[in-house]
Amino acid sequence: MNTKELKHFLKEHLVPSKLYTIGKKKNGRICLTKAGDSWELFFMDSKKKVGLMLFPDENSACQSMKEELRKIMESIYEVTWVPAKI
Repeated sequence: MNTKELKHFLKEHLVPSKLYTIGKKKNGRICLTKAGDSWELFFMDSKKKVGLMLFPDENSACQSMKEELRKIMESIYEVTWVPAKI
């Protein structure tokens, strides 16, 4: 999965865009960004990266973001999709 596919998946599953951002940092959101040769996934809080996770490739970063957003959707909105089997 790449970021374009992830964006399509999230839109298709009605994940509110106020929960995340892809490709840039935005306060109060889960962010997925490219950093050199790796990918970063984190929550941006007052210009600080909280819960920073590093990934060696785009696919693993996208899959992780998808799973984190699935958990949030389930806890906040009580809706979810079936998680992918790894």
